[in-house]
Amino acid sequence: MIERTIKPALLNSLFKGKAVVIYGARQVGKTTLMREVERAYAASSLYLNCDEPDVRHAMTEKTSTELKALIGRNKLVLIDEAQRVTNIGITLKLFVDAIPETQVIATGSSSFELSNKIVEPLTGRKIEFHLHPFSLEELKQVYSPLELGRLLETQLIFGMYPDVVNFSEAATNTLRELTRSYLYKDILAHNRIRHSDVLEKLLQSLALQIGSEVSYTELAQQTGVDKVTIESYIRMLEQAFVIFRLRPYSTNQRNELKKLRKIYFVDTGLRNMLINNLNPPDLRSDMGSLWENFVISERLKHNENHGRYPNTWFWRSHQQQEIDYLEEAGGALHGWEIKSGKGRFRVPAAFATAYPECRVSLITRDNLSDFVISAS
Repeated sequence: MIERTIKPALLNSLFKGKAVVIYGARQVGKTTLMREVERAYAASSLYLNCDEPDVRHAMTEKTSTELKALIGRNKLVLIDEAQRVTNIGITLKLFVDAIPETQVIATGSSSFELSNKIVEPLTGRKIEFHLHPFSLEELKQVYSPLELGRLLETQLIFGMYPDVVNFSEAATNTLRELTRSYLYKDILAHNRIRHSDVLEKLLQSLALQIGSEVSYTELAQQTGVDKVTIESYIRMLEQAFVIFRLRPYSTNQRNELKKLRKIYFVDTGLRNMLINNLNPPDLRSDMGSLWENFVISERLKHNENHGRYPNTWFWRSHQQQEIDYLEEAGGALHGWEIKSGKGRFRVPAAFATAYPECRVSLITRDNLSDFVISAS
């Protein structure tokens, strides 16, 4: 069993007078994590799976008296796929306000569904966690540094979803199921996503542009819809934990790009399946951008798993000088250049002149662990 990094913080958040909400894409292990928490309170816990129609009915539009009757003497209530319950925010609010001796934990696979339903009723009443696919830091529990190094190329191609990692012999089929079923199911279920063919074209276009600035106008032309629709779809993909965006860094320097964004996939295996390319590294032409995506995604996991949320950017000038990744926390700016192979790197003169206080480091396979595993 690979213990999730957020588990200690999650356990520490219980019985503090607030609902605990766990967000995360389908199949990243939310139910498994909840079951582990449940075992710690086995004698007084109740698990409710809202995929079941009768469970949804039992949770919908109920009074606090009815909720007390439902949970009985249980002190821990775990509500899986909570977004399926109508007005779940009001229900969770009743748990917090009317049944304060009971701790409620709710999960949701799409933040645009669950967040929109609980944001107002649970203001000041919730603690949130985000569960990602496995991280390299989590895998070090079962693999030595040498083994992790050997597995790195496999993780780069097939990604880090738990079933992909745990059942590697079926990784291709698992990824195919994720992209064909769960990915589109959750996103298309939202009433503002009506064109499955547009969504498919958009995902493929984004998958082919990782590591490059993305123009919403060009994406609109490629998919045959307007720019506003593209912006809306990208927002939904981000809220469904499929992609994330990096903004360009700027302090009003005239030669820096202001409008374009970089878009990366949370999981590189999902990205590779979308373009139907699971070839090994020596047969790929996209290794540089794929490695960049993988490294930045692992850094994102590391930061969020440890409750850190720095400001993040990339930097590129009109002369195509660039720094792949920037973070600012506590007033300190740090940059990283990410390379898949060995090589030398020189900080662009324009960047060094504009931001002399910023330290820039090179990230390669040799020092990846310092950046995404043992980083402070």
